[in-house]
Amino acid sequence: MYDYYLGGSHNFAADRQAAEQVVKAIPNVRQIAAANRAFLRNAVLHLLDLGVRQFLDIGSGIPTVGNVHEIAQAVDPQARVVYVDIDQVAVIHAQHILAGNDRATAVAANLRHPEAILAHRMLRETLDLTQPVGLLLVSMLHFLADTDAYPAVAQLRQALAAGSGLAISHAAAEGITRQNSDAAAEVYQRSTAPGGAVRTRAEIEGFFDGYDLLDPGLVWVSQWRAGTIADVGEHPEHITLLAAVARKPR
Repeated sequence: MYDYYLGGSHNFAADRQAAEQVVKAIPNVRQIAAANRAFLRNAVLHLLDLGVRQFLDIGSGIPTVGNVHEIAQAVDPQARVVYVDIDQVAVIHAQHILAGNDRATAVAANLRHPEAILAHRMLRETLDLTQPVGLLLVSMLHFLADTDAYPAVAQLRQALAAGSGLAISHAAAEGITRQNSDAAAEVYQRSTAPGGAVRTRAEIEGFFDGYDLLDPGLVWVSQWRAGTIADVGEHPEHITLLAAVARKPR
């Protein structure tokens, strides 16, 4: 569905039908997806500037044009990336896209079980967890209930080495009406992402506990770093996502 919002070709009829139902509930969802993808790019580039050369993208979907391995390996061909998704079909497509790239892979796993992600053989063969990792949870956590999301993120934060980064974008209660939120959630409930919650700014900040937020802090996704503010004019809250990048203290 996300690929469809971005105008990609890696989607199926069922994805397109469900996505169009979300468009009816949230008419600017394509603009939201574009701003979210711009945040992903900016976050990866900033972490690269800080010396991070490994990335763990959980809830990645299909890594189509402009995704993490392309961004990171354009800066440093030695950069390593592991994509994680719960959807087996997305993972198979990702593995096909990544064929021949020995520094990037995709694995099927569930964020609700972070210990299985961290112990996965392919992850261990690709990433060195004794060195900093950029953990990317981009437009992902609002699909999980509190009882799953907070413990999972806490376990991942703790497992990463000092100097690691954490990038999150998340649907914010301050930026989306309850009617639109419920209508969109109903579509996802019928697909592959049941559960979840739109959270407040304070609740989203809780995912960064123990890490240092980097400038400009937790802001509307289009305001994180320069280059995308003009895309949304004077109402960045209409993009509905809050986003931030943080770093684990050394």
